Amino acid sequence: MSARIEGTASANNFRARQIVVNFDAERLKAPFALRWGAILIDYILLVTIPVAALLLGRFFNYDGTRLLNSEVSNAGWLITILLALTNFIIFPLFSGQSIGKMLTGLKIVKTDGSELSLSALLLRHLLGYPLIFLTLGLGFFISMFNQKGRALHDFLAGTVVIYGQRKQK
Repeated sequence: MSARIEGTASANNFRARQIVVNFDAERLKAPFALRWGAILIDYILLVTIPVAALLLGRFFNYDGTRLLNSEVSNAGWLITILLALTNFIIFPLFSGQSIGKMLTGLKIVKTDGSELSLSALLLRHLLGYPLIFLTLGLGFFISMFNQKGRALHDFLAGTVVIYGQRKQK
């Protein structure tokens, strides 16, 4: 069973729309361990910056409250917030991947195989991720037992995380 992509574009739409024919999410579903690895990469990346800023502040002999309110610490938190927005909103909007997903070869698509929309992305990340946190991770672990490998945030947004190689021509 192979998937075929048909492209359509209109004058009003700056982004070409692709329709995937014969998309099989069950065959392309991302393995749970690989999804976990991608999340771990994203987490390590985001935690490293404020920790490095605090260590740098200690190097400059800041201590206690002065350490937490230093310019170095504030810059570290600002960089972390900008990186989080870039990693979880901007990158997935244009490529369907966060940095962790890029490194592991995973991609977020709609359940029919088409590109991720802004509304689905915002629903997935701004509502789905907090729900995963509130369920103490159980919403993520249901992807182990689902045929298509979808977690709670995927069900909310109508998305699926796939793993596959692009055919070389």
